[in-house]
Amino acid sequence: MAYPLLVVTAVAAEAEAVRAGADPAHVVVEAVGVGPAAAAAGTARLLATGNYRAVISAGIAGGFDGRAPVGAIVLGRRSIAADLGAETPDGFLPVEELGFGTSVLPADPLLLKGLTTALPGAIAGDVLTLATVTGTAATADALRNRFPQAVAEAMEGFGVAVAAGGLPFAEVRTISNPIGPRDRAAWRLKEAFAALSTASAALWTACG
Repeated sequence: MAYPLLVVTAVAAEAEAVRAGADPAHVVVEAVGVGPAAAAAGTARLLATGNYRAVISAGIAGGFDGRAPVGAIVLGRRSIAADLGAETPDGFLPVEELGFGTSVLPADPLLLKGLTTALPGAIAGDVLTLATVTGTAATADALRNRFPQAVAEAMEGFGVAVAAGGLPFAEVRTISNPIGPRDRAAWRLKEAFAALSTASAALWTACG
């Protein structure tokens, strides 16, 4: 019997949206908490107590204006810990330049190919993982310049990717708001959750 796919989200509302579209016979969905540390710990716990064929980090996200509009489905080619490093007078140094490991983890190429085929309208690009959500135009511009291939930011993907270890990993997000100054009135959570359910219907097919 084939092992199921594990989909982890940050919060229960995201998990419910995934379950609404996913095949319950083949897809296990769990909310593991907000932020990279909670995501890594929760994913590791689930992997230690069950057998899975692949791991997907899923949920809503902010999209970079002009790259991923509100309502879009985004596939992460790479999950990047954008704030893992050091500040200096000359700018931010990623952890690679400090000699302490990596801040970039690629999606499994076969899983990403399956997702791209199953979700032909999705936007593929880098997805940033941040412990602090961007709330100013200045920070949004800085991230846009540092990461020209980034299409979205969220808070869990890199942590899930680390915990996945040798299992195939990918990140799937739907865009609820543009990245920049926080304006809750402009967020489109209903549309983002609906898009997440739509995307989730293709997850098991993509693993085939």
